[in-house]
Amino acid sequence: MAASDRVVLGPLVGSIDQGTSSSRFLVFNAKTAELLSHHQVEIQQKFPKEGWVEQDPKEILKSVHECVERTCEKLQQLNIDITNIKGIPRGENKPSEKDTSFYFVLKPLELATKGKQLWFGTRRLENLFITLLFRTGLPLSTYFSAVKLRWLLDNVEEIRQAVDDGRAMFGTIDSWLIWCLTGGKNGGVHCTDVTNASRTMLFNIHSLDWDPELCQFFDIPMEILPKVRSSSEIYGLMKICPSLKSGALTGVPISGCLGDQSAALVGQMCFQDGQAKNTYGTGCFLLCNTGQKSVFSDHGLLTTIAYKLGRDKPVCYALEGSVAIAGAVVRWLRDNLGIVKTSQEVEKLAAEAGTSYGCYFVPAFSGLYAPYWEPSARGIICGLTQFTNKNHIAFAALEAVCFQTREILDAMNKDCGIPLSQLQVDGGMTNNKVLMQLQSDILCIPVVKPSMPETTALGAAMAAGAAEGVGIWSLNPGDLTAVTCERFEPQINPEESEYRYARWKKAVMKSMDWETSEAPSNGKLNIIADQTLLISQPA
Repeated sequence: MAASDRVVLGPLVGSIDQGTSSSRFLVFNAKTAELLSHHQVEIQQKFPKEGWVEQDPKEILKSVHECVERTCEKLQQLNIDITNIKGIPRGENKPSEKDTSFYFVLKPLELATKGKQLWFGTRRLENLFITLLFRTGLPLSTYFSAVKLRWLLDNVEEIRQAVDDGRAMFGTIDSWLIWCLTGGKNGGVHCTDVTNASRTMLFNIHSLDWDPELCQFFDIPMEILPKVRSSSEIYGLMKICPSLKSGALTGVPISGCLGDQSAALVGQMCFQDGQAKNTYGTGCFLLCNTGQKSVFSDHGLLTTIAYKLGRDKPVCYALEGSVAIAGAVVRWLRDNLGIVKTSQEVEKLAAEAGTSYGCYFVPAFSGLYAPYWEPSARGIICGLTQFTNKNHIAFAALEAVCFQTREILDAMNKDCGIPLSQLQVDGGMTNNKVLMQLQSDILCIPVVKPSMPETTALGAAMAAGAAEGVGIWSLNPGDLTAVTCERFEPQINPEESEYRYARWKKAVMKSMDWETSEAPSNGKLNIIADQTLLISQPA
């Protein structure tokens, strides 16, 4: 179609949303925040043995290119001029890779370096906890990247050799995508932003740089780490991908980068101290903006970087509560138990039951995260009777997501001192109206869901569009487009809510100490390694 016949909507911003199970590319109108088009491609997870998980970074990259090309084709079919796309941001915080060698690992291990113990006795372990907590805002946990990378360097000789030879880099998935999309081995930019860096357990959230002492402690060379930049600036320009013949957006700047929870916080426009949002995805993540002050939790929450929206802009912090299993419990009911064929059926079963009939489900499949940080916990379903059926279990599964959110919200209210008057929500599970009503009932406050659910991708787009040199999206509160919302009000009395919550906490206590992975008397620490990725290039 001739250029003169195309619809001109003003500046557009594209957003890559890279998740664990899929890649997506979405395009927004920078003036109205309207979602114009998108495309999604599922990606594989492989489980070669118990406790191990692998993903192919080349498949991830290919899926991103496919999403970009298909979305651009859809826009052209709508007569929308894609030359108005001004910036490409990247959302999501998931560990990642560089060229040909890659390993995602989830494996029990005894952490040691070259036969040398990393921890000697309780006092040194306590000092490590304190140091990590103050400098990184994180507890010592295999949920974060440092221990994962240490395991790879200790257990995979080709990775160790690549690092020794100066042929390797390490980064999170955002750094892998930025590196590839800006040219890869032909001049690609190896960088990340402060939000993704803050989840590695190697980044000092006060100095806003890699911490030399922590890198030395974990014996990780600082030169393999990406350069840390703000969440909103031009990192490089999109380049054509010769192998995939992909290049619809060649020359477009990549100008925004946010971890998924931070992106959702921005997308929900939580720019004021005390504003909070909860994202319901595979896990569940509640973030509360604490402004330019890093608040440390006394109740099991993480201190993390919320965003830094420009090189010369101040960094803002957040308190975060992380729940490991949210949407994953619905998938478990479908794939492992087979009581439903689609995830949507769980809502129908729960609605038919209207109650769990005294059944409580604690989905601690891989331990409990905030506020417990208890790796020994395992999932349980208790309170079963002969009357219990799959409808009640479906209801209990949804209720479990809400109870876990209640636990981290209670912890957040104690740390912040001012209880939330309402909870802003986003994520795929918010389409489940039974879940949203349950959440309001259990929290005893309204739950507010934006009508445009893609807040993570929107937040990344806002950061990209606002970057210096792009400047097509204003982040001033008065300039932001008003968002229509659906509101869920509590429908049960607080006494009933408290009774059900107390029973849930009783069930949680019964889930504890199923696995013993505590530090033995000799001072060594047995832990679980999670996913990570090392990126290496041939000489």
